Formats: sequence, C-alpha cells, structure tokens
Amino acid sequence: MLDKLGLPKSTYYRYAGGKSPKPDRWSDVRPLVRGIFSRTPNGMGYRQVAMALKAEHGLCISGKTVLKLMREEGLRCRIRRKRYDSYRGEQGKVAENILDRDFGAQAPMTKLATDVTEFKVAGGKAYLSPVMDLYNNEIVAWSVARSPNFAQAMEMLDGLEPRLEGPALLHSDQGWQYQQLAYQRRLEEMGITQSMSRKATCLDNACMEGFFGHLKDEFYRGREFDSFDSFKDQLNDYIVYWNTRRYQARLKGMAPVQYRSHSMRAA
Repeated sequence: MLDKLGLPKSTYYRYAGGKSPKPDRWSDVRPLVRGIFSRTPNGMGYRQVAMALKAEHGLCISGKTVLKLMREEGLRCRIRRKRYDSYRGEQGKVAENILDRDFGAQAPMTKLATDVTEFKVAGGKAYLSPVMDLYNNEIVAWSVARSPNFAQAMEMLDGLEPRLEGPALLHSDQGWQYQQLAYQRRLEEMGITQSMSRKATCLDNACMEGFFGHLKDEFYRGREFDSFDSFKDQLNDYIVYWNTRRYQARLKGMAPVQYRSHSMRAA
C-alpha cells in the first residue's frame, strides 16, 4: 500500500500504535535531502548529500544521519559497473609509467589523466574520452563520439590545448589510440609528457576509473536514451554539474571549479 501511495516505510511506523507522532526534528531537512538527491537521474550517495547540505545550506549533519534520512525517504542510488577495455595489444610505442599512482598535484594543469568509456545508447554505442586535471578532479576537456576512433582522441586534444598553462604530464592506459605515433607527436607539440599504466592494471589510473564509476551510477545506469544527440547533450550537462556542483571530500567539501578558485585566491 505504501508503494502505491508513494510513501516511505517510516510513515507507517511513525503513526503505528495510535499514539500522537513525535515531532520530526528533521522535517526541514528532508525536502533538502530529496532535492539534492534528485539532481542526477540515478540519485547520489549519502556523502555527496551531506557535503551539499554543508556547502549550500550550512548544515553540518553527519553522514550516518544523512544515510538514515535517505533510507527513511526511500532514496537509494544505483550501483555499479562494467568496464570498457581499449587495449588491443601493442600497436606502437608504450610509454613509461611516470605517474606511478602519484595522483596528487601541486598546481592546476600539471598532472592530467585520460581514458575512454563505453555506453549503450539508442540501439548503438557511444564513447566518452575525457581529460581530468588531477589537481582538482576537474574534467577540463572531453569528446563524445559514436566510435572510439583516432579522430575522437585528437578531438579531445583539440579541446585540451587551450586549457594548458605550460608543460604537463598526461597519463592513460595502454589503449591503442594512445600508442599511435601521430598522437604522441601531437603531445610533444603541446608540451605534454606521456605516461601509461602498466598492462591490465586499472589501479594505475584509479582517478579516471573513479570518475567513470560515479558517472555511470549517477547519470547512466538503468536509463534509456532516444538518440545519440540527446545522450550527448545530457552527458555534457552532467560533466558541467561534476565540475561546478558535485562536492568531493578530497577537495574539502568543494566542487572542482570552486576548489581551484579558492586555492588560487589563497595562493
């Protein structure tokens, strides 16, 4: 009955027994929790909700309390994950693993990471090729295409080039496109040093794997899209959301762009 009425189980227990319900100390917070959770199509985890409550409303509520409220409201995010693998054997030159899992960066646009992930969309497939700035986890360039081809890799670099502020390191897996001589020459022209994960070691690029996991949990999983163009527009919107409104514990509860601006003012 509660499912048909769209009510959480807490409503039943609150009124069961015929006694007058106790005042709900979280009555003002519950609508905020529901609103924050609904920002992404598949919702978001309790840590994200707690950080948003603090950043936007000044409410310092523990994660456990937020999780309890979400459960009472019937709010659960979707879980995870199938990984796309672009490795096709050695197609060219494999770069050294210079990054070596040192994901921290002391300044913006000095350490970058990239990868490709796959989606099933409108009876076909779509591929996202983003570049993440490891300083603040911001997606600073990306390409969405129907095929993970060489043109997509170059389009991604076209978007990255105007954002560069000097020499940088760009880390990836050993995907075939990153081994191509033309790709590597383009990196040299842009002043970028190439770094690659070891074969079949996804943790060497854990930052990108983490982004793909959150993206698919919050935006993609369980949804259907009418067309590639619709999917692309909505994916672009999600990346803007990630950069400007998705708070991260590693960034002291700030979103990537906010963290970068805050750090630059403090410097």
